[in-house]
Amino acid sequence: MKNFKIIAFLSGISIVISCGSSKSQLPEIKPDLITEHVKYDTDDPAIWINPEDASQSIVFGTDKESDGAIYAFDLNGKIIASKTIRGIQRPNNVDLRYNFPVTDSTTTDIIAFTERERKMLRIYSVPDMKPLDGGGFPVFADDNNPNIDFQSPMGVSLYKSAIDSSFYAIVGRKSGPLENYLYQYKITTKSDSLVGFDLVRKFGQFSGKKEIEAIAVDDAMGFIYYSDEGDGIKKYFAEPDKGNEQVSSFGFADFQNDIEGIAIATYEDGTGFLIVSDQQRGQFNIYDRKTNAFIKALNLTTTETDGCDVVTVPLNSTFKNGLFVAMNDDGTFYFYDLAKLK
Repeated sequence: MKNFKIIAFLSGISIVISCGSSKSQLPEIKPDLITEHVKYDTDDPAIWINPEDASQSIVFGTDKESDGAIYAFDLNGKIIASKTIRGIQRPNNVDLRYNFPVTDSTTTDIIAFTERERKMLRIYSVPDMKPLDGGGFPVFADDNNPNIDFQSPMGVSLYKSAIDSSFYAIVGRKSGPLENYLYQYKITTKSDSLVGFDLVRKFGQFSGKKEIEAIAVDDAMGFIYYSDEGDGIKKYFAEPDKGNEQVSSFGFADFQNDIEGIAIATYEDGTGFLIVSDQQRGQFNIYDRKTNAFIKALNLTTTETDGCDVVTVPLNSTFKNGLFVAMNDDGTFYFYDLAKLK
């Protein structure tokens, strides 16, 4: 949730009451590059690694408005018009996974995003950017609460099971109950090469203080993390049959106000770290992947960051150690070589 300014006029004098950020006092770490501007309002990125040529990888990012889009950027931050999905009714968050079986003999990488105003979850193939969802799948359809925000999806993360390679989508919403805030859908293959969705569980505690938007899944370790914005980072098992009990909650004291985007840097030896946006302070908090212990905070010079994403493999001469991408509130995304975060 972004902050704002209130302008009051008293006897001809304007007074600005700032509800905005208190900028980090940490040393500044500048991005390697900044993308071109989207039309409206950036929110959340997802990085696709091109398996044939990593230098041709794509960063997808949401442009959150009624006539919004999923923008595609190359590694120079330039918009790839042919890979951009337009005409989306307020796309909020985006995620992707590799090698989804669209038929018995064919796989494709997939991108998922929420289309809030249509109350839909969307799935497209990557990199050919073809819809696989028949126009969208309605989420939270069984929730008859009169508050429209209870059916309005925001956060989404995909999960590919390390146990049986099943694919899932974990979806959050603009507002919801104190229990079962999130729904988990299994993504299945249909005979007509489109995907199907089966609701497999409802889970996730909500403090009721603000909202839940950022969701990230550590596939290899089998954990879901989400930001209960005013109450901490919550951790659950990703496998539906492991139960709905919260594993842990951490980080509340490390943030000034809203706890926002989560990115998980993973390495094959099991090491890695979580990167979480401390939105109003204008910095990022780093946590150990295994223990979730706080490591440090970094000032990456973004403002009011919602979403972020990370990959740990070399992509090109600029991003030799991997890539971290963070949304900035001027309608751009910031790109960093991952070494800058270590």
